[in-house]
Amino acid sequence: MKLLYGTVLSLLLSAPASWADTEITYQFWGSPQEVEAWNAVARSFEAEHPGIKVNVEASDWDSYWEKLKVKMAGGTQPDVFAMDAPLYKDWQSRGVLLNLQPYIDKEKGILDGVYPITLKAYETPEGYFGLPRDFQTIVLHYNKDMFDAAGVAYPTDSWTWDDLRATAAKLTLDKNGDGKTDQWGFWAEAYDMEPLWGALVWAFGGDVVDPPAGKTLISSPEATAAFQFLSDMWLTDKSLPTQLQLQQYGTDGFYAGIAAMGVSGHWTVPDYSPLAFKWDIAPMPKGPAGRATSVNSAGFVIAKGSKHPDEAWAFAKYAFGEKGQTELAKIGLAIPVRQAIAEGPAYLQQTTKIDHSLFVKALDYAKPKPVFKGYEEWSSAVGDALTMIWSGEMEVADGLAEAVANGDDVLARNK
Repeated sequence: MKLLYGTVLSLLLSAPASWADTEITYQFWGSPQEVEAWNAVARSFEAEHPGIKVNVEASDWDSYWEKLKVKMAGGTQPDVFAMDAPLYKDWQSRGVLLNLQPYIDKEKGILDGVYPITLKAYETPEGYFGLPRDFQTIVLHYNKDMFDAAGVAYPTDSWTWDDLRATAAKLTLDKNGDGKTDQWGFWAEAYDMEPLWGALVWAFGGDVVDPPAGKTLISSPEATAAFQFLSDMWLTDKSLPTQLQLQQYGTDGFYAGIAAMGVSGHWTVPDYSPLAFKWDIAPMPKGPAGRATSVNSAGFVIAKGSKHPDEAWAFAKYAFGEKGQTELAKIGLAIPVRQAIAEGPAYLQQTTKIDHSLFVKALDYAKPKPVFKGYEEWSSAVGDALTMIWSGEMEVADGLAEAVANGDDVLARNK
């Protein structure tokens, strides 16, 4: 007993004075699985940093950002909080984030072994005000049972978008013969660029946006061809459910078992894992300009107003390190930013038996989701106009013209 007491006392005395009996808060958006994982990271951190307690707080995506704004305004901001990369410049430009560069400069090699593409989003001329926590790439998912029932071959590495379109048409069925489609060949969330239309535009040789020039680029001939392709799948082939049709089944057509194929990131794997049907993944199809997908990351930032910046950095550094990244890999919601973890057993040997390495290999043909001031507003302005195309209320050219005009207006106001 005396030995145990002496050991604890020794640890407390060896900790920096500023760390004694300090509480910090880490806030993020996430699921119950993520809360469990982050509590494990926090407890492991506390064991190595006696005197610091980490309070873990989570919310769903929408309420997370609202709570964060309220807390910032009221001076009760969390010490460490999660950041979606495209929104990073908005928060950094408000002067509410701590510049982490002085801490990074003292930690030789801390960025070694981190995928460079994930770091890019957090770079500024003044240094890093955030660090990536994990990342997402998008791959193709397919329902093996539906393919088998129709006698259709599974997607392969050689697939093109034309192959996907033809297969989606074959797998769009009226299974009960009542004159209404009840199985669709394809489904994707098409409001934001990340899951589908950004990759499609790049695969057709177009581009999305040039923030420094203040230009939304999705009306180029190449981009227009990509949107026409998707519009034809939706309105001519009718191989994607309309929003009204989808509402009968939920928000995710693949999860609901009504779509033979879908595109999404690794965040869906834990939800898809227990599904009753058999499913698998494949690389994104190739377009006229080659294969493309998007890559996006969530990151760590520290509030400039934190009363415990050193302790907050200690926790962020720990979670960014191998121990924290290993723990996060186990829940399977995202891909670790450290190459050694993402290409090691903690990530690759998950309980869901798919080839998890496909998400990592997708970095070879991935383009970063844009990161710029005003991204959220720009995404909504563009997405609202594109929705008019998918619904058939506007022709492709007219919808893109409106999307570009709306997007350019947002860019002009956020220079």
